Amino acid sequence: MASIDLGEDPLALDRQVCFALSVASRGVIAIYRPLLEPMGLTHPQYLVMLALWERTPRSVKDLGETLCAEAATLSPLLKRLEAIGYLTRERSRSDERLLTVDLTETGRALREQAEKIPYRVVEKLGMEVAELENLHAALTRVIAATRNS
Repeated sequence: MASIDLGEDPLALDRQVCFALSVASRGVIAIYRPLLEPMGLTHPQYLVMLALWERTPRSVKDLGETLCAEAATLSPLLKRLEAIGYLTRERSRSDERLLTVDLTETGRALREQAEKIPYRVVEKLGMEVAELENLHAALTRVIAATRNS
């Protein structure tokens, strides 16, 4: 294994990957907040909707795997999205243990409004798309590395 030089102080806060990821995550999510508000969505709910816009219907288990979230975390999000009329939840007829999630017409129609969000986020970040694509690729590698450790 190659030695890693962390400079003079390996515990300097501004050198910590965890700190940079945490602050960046909070900052980016804060950019989403006012963009999602007119749709009545929180950021975690938006992630659920993104997954459902990709493919529906889906089981709660499949959603959890896709979003890297536990069923206990998803359950309140799904209940709220159902309460505002964006999705339905029902037990699978073939397997009572499976809870299936599907979009309503209102939930499907919301996609058109949501399509503007990525462009607004890029605009608010003031970064080049290529920079963000490189960042996404690096973060995808970080996610894969954390899953393998």
